[in-house]
Amino acid sequence: MHVLRHRDFGFFLGGRFMSTLAQYMQWVAVGWYLYDVTGDPMTLAWAGFASFVPIALLTLPAGDLADRMDRRWLLATAHLFQACAAALLLALVAAKVTVTWPFYAALLLSGTNRALSGPAHKSLAPLLVPREQFAQSIAWATSTQQIGVIAGPALGGLLYLLGAPFTFAVCLALALLAVFAMLAIRTRVIASKDTGASAVQRAMAGLRYLRTQPIVLGAISLDLFAVLLGGVNALLPVFARDILHVGPAGLGMLRSMFAIGAIATSLVLAQLPEQRQPHAGRALFGGVAVFGIGAIVFALSGHFAVALLALGMMGAADAMSVFVRATVVQLATPEDMRGRVSAIHTLFVGCTNELGEFRAGLLASLFGAVPAALAGGIGTLIIVGLWTQLFPSLRKVDRLSEVAPK
Repeated sequence: MHVLRHRDFGFFLGGRFMSTLAQYMQWVAVGWYLYDVTGDPMTLAWAGFASFVPIALLTLPAGDLADRMDRRWLLATAHLFQACAAALLLALVAAKVTVTWPFYAALLLSGTNRALSGPAHKSLAPLLVPREQFAQSIAWATSTQQIGVIAGPALGGLLYLLGAPFTFAVCLALALLAVFAMLAIRTRVIASKDTGASAVQRAMAGLRYLRTQPIVLGAISLDLFAVLLGGVNALLPVFARDILHVGPAGLGMLRSMFAIGAIATSLVLAQLPEQRQPHAGRALFGGVAVFGIGAIVFALSGHFAVALLALGMMGAADAMSVFVRATVVQLATPEDMRGRVSAIHTLFVGCTNELGEFRAGLLASLFGAVPAALAGGIGTLIIVGLWTQLFPSLRKVDRLSEVAPK
């Protein structure tokens, strides 16, 4: 049976798509609204920081919950937080609020959704398809998510022309649909039995396991530093308005181009049989290196078309690294640890997304948007060079099907 014909996996993909679509529509609308009101790049930095706080505080507990409760209900609850965030943003823009702190409060709710849903998403997906189809399910999940990443900013930028309230109303409806999709999944799994250990002890068990798995630790930490240093998303409103002069619709196109590169690569990977997926470790390091090069090209582009191509290259490279990293992390982790290890993975990725946006916004406010993006790309290439020496076992991973818990 083709991986897409598994009923529960279909609902999972649909719910994740709608949640992603709402998230990235909201990203464009909030970013443009705040920067247009204040004209200050630090506003974007604080917006990223507001999303970061709940991810930093709640992701590890969410991983423990993902191992101890029905993951469908955890995901439904997470998407309810997303709906509440959209409802609050809708109320704020409808009232024409220009004070920034209420928007940061809404982004705290949005970050709570990401903290709760991240470990549950990653740990539920392997249970919805046979093990031999897991690598393909990762590619399809990445493709579906990236469709949302493509459509979300583009649709958000276009809908914003009709008014910010209309954009956030659509985000609210999509978040509620995601809730219903997760509740429609029939697979019910609670992986861990109650051993009497405290929540802290259970969380520490995930960290201890990670330390014994160099390929997992290397894959997660490589992504952490690449996103922290090389991400340019927070700078896109600045480039769109002040450097490329393309307006909110152009901002949506910039954000979508990253996803276009990602989905094109993911769809190719989804069609490759296992025997044609060798040298996975090298592909991971190569993908992160190309990501850094793309950030450098974007920083120096100065032209809308070149910037779009650079972002497309970054998206393609990111999809390659996600495909390898996500498969390695899940296949190298036993089922009763997947929630907690996925939480650590989500924490690293989630925190660095927001911290990376804060870093970019801070450097842009101090030195300008171009130096901020350029420094990130150079830093990413330095990390790739260091990690090839620190984690040789990750670099030597050949076929993904050979990865297993130790």
